[in-house]
Amino acid sequence: MDQLFEFIGNHWWLVGIWGVFLAALLWDNNRRAGQSVSTAQATQLINKEDAVVLDIRDKADFGAGHLANAINIPYASLATRMNELSAHKDKPIILVCKTGQTVSMAGKMLREKGYNAVRLSGGMMEWNAQNLPLVK
Repeated sequence: MDQLFEFIGNHWWLVGIWGVFLAALLWDNNRRAGQSVSTAQATQLINKEDAVVLDIRDKADFGAGHLANAINIPYASLATRMNELSAHKDKPIILVCKTGQTVSMAGKMLREKGYNAVRLSGGMMEWNAQNLPLVK
């Protein structure tokens, strides 16, 4: 550990450059992931802006419990089934997965096609943690 601090003290400019690159990488990844919304914001989008909920979990997880009126298109088949969402192109689309991590790539794919896609922060785990209603 002492060697690490010695290295940082002797090469502070290298550590600074590394920090800048790390910050740029994190900023870029966050920008690509798209906007995330809390459960409360998602509820407002659904109720006030008629947002569509797109659940990208597999069929078994979807069947165990999902948001009301959610559309289930597993991530693995999203690219080939995206035409099913064309009727909802003018509405916000809330992307849902188990933890809120997988939806980043799905969101990028949808935004490239002109959809207004946002991520549910924390995914279904957060929704369940807040004891919000599910359809089974």
